[in-house]
Amino acid sequence: MIVGTAGHIDHGKTSLVRALTGVDTDRLKEEKHRGISIDLGFAYMPVEGLETIGFVDVPGHEKFIHTMLAGASGIDFVLLVVAADDGVMPQTREHLAIVDLLGTEQGVVAITKADLVTDGRLAEVEKAMRDTLSGTALAEAIMIPVSTVSGSGVALLRDEIVAAAHNLKRRQTSGRFRLAVDRSFTIQGAGTVVTGTVLSGQVSVEDWLTISPSGLEARVRSIHAQNRPSEIGRAGDRCALNLVGPGITKTAIGRGDVVCDHSLHAPTSRIDATLRVLGSEPKPIGHWFPVRLHHASAEVGARIVLLADEPVTPGARTLVQLVLERPIAAAAGDRYVVRDTSARRTIGGGSFLDLRAPARKRRTQERMAQLAALSSSEPRQTIEALLAVPPYLVDIGAFARDWAMAAGEAEALSESLNVVQLKSDAATLAMSMESWQRLRRDILARLRSFHADNPDLLGIGVERLRAQLEFRLPAPAFRAALHALVREGETVLDGAWVRLAEHRVTMTPADERLWKDIEPLLGGSERFRPPRVRDIAGLLAVPEGEVRRLLKLSSRMGRVHEVAHDHFFLRDVVAEMVAVMDEISAAAEQGWFTAMQFRDRLENGRKVAIQILDFFDRHSVTLRRGDLRRLNRNRLDFFGNLSNAVTAAARVLSDAQRSL
Repeated sequence: MIVGTAGHIDHGKTSLVRALTGVDTDRLKEEKHRGISIDLGFAYMPVEGLETIGFVDVPGHEKFIHTMLAGASGIDFVLLVVAADDGVMPQTREHLAIVDLLGTEQGVVAITKADLVTDGRLAEVEKAMRDTLSGTALAEAIMIPVSTVSGSGVALLRDEIVAAAHNLKRRQTSGRFRLAVDRSFTIQGAGTVVTGTVLSGQVSVEDWLTISPSGLEARVRSIHAQNRPSEIGRAGDRCALNLVGPGITKTAIGRGDVVCDHSLHAPTSRIDATLRVLGSEPKPIGHWFPVRLHHASAEVGARIVLLADEPVTPGARTLVQLVLERPIAAAAGDRYVVRDTSARRTIGGGSFLDLRAPARKRRTQERMAQLAALSSSEPRQTIEALLAVPPYLVDIGAFARDWAMAAGEAEALSESLNVVQLKSDAATLAMSMESWQRLRRDILARLRSFHADNPDLLGIGVERLRAQLEFRLPAPAFRAALHALVREGETVLDGAWVRLAEHRVTMTPADERLWKDIEPLLGGSERFRPPRVRDIAGLLAVPEGEVRRLLKLSSRMGRVHEVAHDHFFLRDVVAEMVAVMDEISAAAEQGWFTAMQFRDRLENGRKVAIQILDFFDRHSVTLRRGDLRRLNRNRLDFFGNLSNAVTAAARVLSDAQRSL
């Protein structure tokens, strides 16, 4: 169990921790000289039959509230200290508000310096504290008068803390590992050591981890958990990790960083969250209000974006978007606190709902429904609720990452909910069986209708079909849904077109005979510079208009593409040229290549190469910047299966090498 102190400056927090543990947590020279805590202090109390209890002693001065917040995050039990002679003071109230905002529900009140006052004064302080605690999670907390001089009440206080440790439900270790760093230093002969509270999961010696948000990788050389050497550190422990790796130094890692499992490294700077404004706030919080955001051990500037129409009045709760000055490492459900930019007062706090908040359309009815679904603290309930609101699907991998779930836990959860999994290269998406059947019926019905109205067309454009559906899925999700129907044998996906599997576009026998004469002319070794309509007409002694009509029909059927006026290329050849560009782009600096490089790979003329590239520009397969072009990787499959085209491109390279 981790116990955190809270209370006004000079109310005896450090002396009380020393009386309980025998450890002086004031370790800095300035702290010894001034007699006040400036930075976080740490102490440990071994208990027979229990794991060691850790103490985080925080400074009480208003100038060091940011340090207090770094220590208060992750504590299990609060030791709220108030001096009998002073009574309730400003930082007593502010510290209490902070631990309440952070969700700490267990604690005890120690009324220190009890030997300096009368029984009547003690009764006054107890009543004032009870009034102060009213409305918080600590409203029923036990109050114990103590004196660190005489030792009165210290044993009783220790017994109360030990009893709480016996009853504490240990944090789950099934999630992925996260440790919020509050100190980073060097030990001679060992190297860099970081300390902090383990927020979730567990870590073992020799594990490789990521420092987020920087992205540095490190290996765990050794572990101290609860002040003892250990092979593992678990959720709820105070841990010291000896880290090694490229770039790992005490200055490369600092307070506010999170040491975590590799899969959790996904820093965010835009978060949708709940917000409770303290009743002590002097006026309502408006749109784009500047604050200092405190999360775990991190502090960062932020703006509050209101998701409601009206300003947030003191004491009210609402939904907001937090736009941060720099990214932080976080997880869904984490608590946070916001203070004013001058660091004079705590404004409020809440919990994170969505770490990937949208910059646009953040107030729509659909978005509000999603945030309502995300408000549950239980992953199963959250997934069920998300599947019932637009867009009716959940990215299982992203959900597991943002909730710091263990490997396979989210997949097992989605399978237990009887969902349909739509898999793509980028993600595995879950959709309820009911929603999937509605989507499937809608797609098939619209394809039947399209084929009935357009029997001579190969199929409908993927984006056009997506825009017509009742379920407006994001483009990657819709592609995954189409691939699922392809696997079931109900549809065929051909680049930018989709059709029913049984749909066939046929030519008349005469057209088929002519096509069989034309097709060889467009393929073979000359496929990258095929003859134009007039040249084909001359070679076959067929009227030019008849050749043009048949090639236009073939284009609608998806057999060819008209790259330039009267210049048709076989569809497979177009896909092959995309694969050639992909190879050139991969070898080019930042992916930018020239028309000359493309021309040389195809052994083509400059004019035809430019016409081909202009064609790709029009279809957004390439992005142009002056004389340079780069592939739009989101459109690589626009003209068909790229993997098949890569094989063909390899054949081009082999042919070119043999000709040298």
